[in-house]
Amino acid sequence: MQTDFTAGQLRDPAIREAADILGTCVHYGFCTNTCPTYVLSRDENESPRGRIDLIRAMLESGGPPKPQTVAHLDSCLSCLSCMTTCAAKVDYAHLIDRARIYVERHHRRPLAERTLRALLALVLPRPQLFHAALVLGRLGRPLQRLLPSRIRPLLAMIPERTRTEVLRPQVFRAQGERRARVALLAGCAQQVLDGNINAATIRLLTRHGCEVVVAAGVGCCGSLTLHMGREDEAIAAATTNVRAWMRERRGEGLDAVIVNASGCGTTVKDYGHLLARTELAGEAKEIADIARDVTEFIASIGLRPVAPERPRLRVSYHDACSMQHGQRVTRPPRDLLRAAGFEVVDVPEKHFCCGSAGTYNLLQPATAETLGRRKAGHIDSTAPDIVAAGNIGCLTQLRRYVGAPMAHTAELLDWATGGPLPPALAGVTLTSRPAPEPEEAPAASAAPTPNDDAGFW
Repeated sequence: MQTDFTAGQLRDPAIREAADILGTCVHYGFCTNTCPTYVLSRDENESPRGRIDLIRAMLESGGPPKPQTVAHLDSCLSCLSCMTTCAAKVDYAHLIDRARIYVERHHRRPLAERTLRALLALVLPRPQLFHAALVLGRLGRPLQRLLPSRIRPLLAMIPERTRTEVLRPQVFRAQGERRARVALLAGCAQQVLDGNINAATIRLLTRHGCEVVVAAGVGCCGSLTLHMGREDEAIAAATTNVRAWMRERRGEGLDAVIVNASGCGTTVKDYGHLLARTELAGEAKEIADIARDVTEFIASIGLRPVAPERPRLRVSYHDACSMQHGQRVTRPPRDLLRAAGFEVVDVPEKHFCCGSAGTYNLLQPATAETLGRRKAGHIDSTAPDIVAAGNIGCLTQLRRYVGAPMAHTAELLDWATGGPLPPALAGVTLTSRPAPEPEEAPAASAAPTPNDDAGFW
């Protein structure tokens, strides 16, 4: 793509980065049919290719962006399915973030929208405040018809029950010989919505010989504010976390930073880029390099023997977009669940977003509901006993529409290796599925074929 930035514009490192990314797009268009908003609308401006053109025009012209441009950028899920498909490997993730930062700084939204976004940025990253907001929201449900229409979908998103457990800084000792020392990102919204995910993760890690540290000072990863264009707040959150984890790393040591919410994991793994122009650039890259999804880490050290009395259940595994497109982690969760004795099935149209996408289902509720129901239909078609996912946003979104119980992958792995029954399965009648028939050994062949793993094809 040809761009027309001035020399003065290109002296801004942010514009320079955007210009470099724009220059890699060749408009092949493979991205369009994997983009949820384009598939729903068939509007070119609702595709990655169309948005790239809008971003180029917005940044080149400078000044306040057109309201139509803002609307099309706001409707992007940042699911990054386009990046998995793109033949030219365009870095759309950083381009859309850069565009949203520009919009936040140069566009004045209507008062109601500004207020809603400011409240989300204030409340969601702070567990105690978020918990209080959920309590107030439940109390306000009977009065929702009296509230502004923009607020009603937020009340509908509040789960009937939550398992809030906010972790204080502490150390959980390894069971048996210590094999590793890791830090756990406790998260912000996840601690309020489902604290059992962290509890299961800690049990799973300590059972596998890991000492788990919840480091003092660590808070929100910064992803929620970053994807709303509030770069300074995201950098502040990342800076705090990097300093806290580096204190641990320089002290008693850290082998990994474990993340069990894939949206957060994508951001932590990108700290080297987010803080590249700060004094912590080197340390941020060091932390990013040791960040691992919990399934990545358990796969690397090996799953311990599973408890034989667990029933064999069919698990439909839902790929969170931040896991499959952001982190490119797809095999470890499936391999671990199979090793734990579950029958694992894929969900049709697995590349497609469920509509959660951070704050998307709060800011774009109509599109989010359409995508949520679409994904739920595909999940239900697999007739699962339980659905597994690695992201709290997806779990919260899909529990509204999916017929089967849903649990975090770490909860199922914890249960399979000696932990308690996941709360999602409490009161559910569990019928064990038959084990698969052993595969027959292939007949001997006189000569190798291209399908043989002979090492020289």
